[in-house]
Amino acid sequence: MSFPSGITAPPPPRHPEKARRPDNPIPRKPDWLRVKAPGSPEYQATRRLMREHALNTVCEEAGCPNIGECWKQKHATVMILGRVCTRACTFCNVATGRPDLLDPHEPRRVAEAVAALGLSHVVVTSVDRDDLGDGGAAHFARTIIAIRSAAPGTTIEVLTPDFLYKESALETVVDAKPDVFNHNLETVPRLYAEVRPGARYFHSLRVLDQVKRLDPTMFTKSGIMVGLGEDKTEVLQVMDDLRAADVDFLTIGQYLQPTIKHHAIARFVTPEEFRSYRSFALGKGFLLVSASPLTRSSYHAGEDFARLRAARAAKLATVG
Repeated sequence: MSFPSGITAPPPPRHPEKARRPDNPIPRKPDWLRVKAPGSPEYQATRRLMREHALNTVCEEAGCPNIGECWKQKHATVMILGRVCTRACTFCNVATGRPDLLDPHEPRRVAEAVAALGLSHVVVTSVDRDDLGDGGAAHFARTIIAIRSAAPGTTIEVLTPDFLYKESALETVVDAKPDVFNHNLETVPRLYAEVRPGARYFHSLRVLDQVKRLDPTMFTKSGIMVGLGEDKTEVLQVMDDLRAADVDFLTIGQYLQPTIKHHAIARFVTPEEFRSYRSFALGKGFLLVSASPLTRSSYHAGEDFARLRAARAAKLATVG
C-alpha cells in the first residue's frame, strides 16, 4: 500500500501477537501501589541524556512504575540490542516483532552515558535476540568492556536473556566479568506455558547454576513476579530451586498488567505477604532479598549491591 506524499505509514502494532487475545480488564490499584507521576528536573535531565546518546531503557519500554524515583536519582537501566524483542511473553510491555539491526556503536554510547551520569553502579539488560547466533552475548561483553574503560569505578550488573540454544553465549558474558549476573525466572514453572511461552524454567535455572560454576566469585541474582496466579507453595519451591543453584540475591515484586491484552492480574499481593516471603527467603539462605509490591530487578540496584557485598563479607567472616 502506498501513501500520498508527506503522509507516512502508521507504525506497526507494538504487540501484534496479542491482538487476538481476549481483553483482560485492568483492576484498580490498591493504595500501596500508587506512585507519583515523573516530572522532576533530575528526571528530565536523565531523559535528555538517554535521548542524546540514542539509548533505550527498560524503564520506559517496560513501563516501570519506579521510573520517576529512579531517574530523579540519575539511575537508569539501559536496554541494549534494540527495542524489539523476538519473544512474546504475556506479561511484558516491550515491543515484539522483527528486531532492529545490531548497532556496533551502542556499547560506546552506553559507556559515555554511564560516565556522564557519574554512576557508581549500572544495570545493563536487553531484549531477547533469538535471531542472533550468540543471542547478543558478544554485544553484552563489548558493552561491559566499554563501560570498564570509560568509567572504571562503576560496578556493572547485567540482566540477561536465557540464551536458549546459543552455544558458549553464557561463557562470553561471564568472561567479560560483570559484578552481578542477573537472570530472572519471572514466575513459577506451572505458569511458564502461558506467561513465558518462549522460555524453559529449568533452562533458566541452569543458566544461573552455570554462572556460578564458571565463576564462583560472581554474584548471581534472579527475580519473580507474584500476582500472576501462583500459590505460596510454588513460590517457596522456586526459592529452593534458586538456592540449589547457589543464587545470592532474590527479588520479588507485584505483577502489573500493562494493557488489557496482557496476562490478567490474578490478585494484588499485600505488603504483609511480601514481608512473609522475604522472611522465608532469608531463612533459606539468600544473602539478600528484596520483596515488596514495587520491587523490580533493578530497583535500588546500586544500594543493594553494596549490601550484597557486605552480606557476603559477613558470611565469610563467620565461616572463617
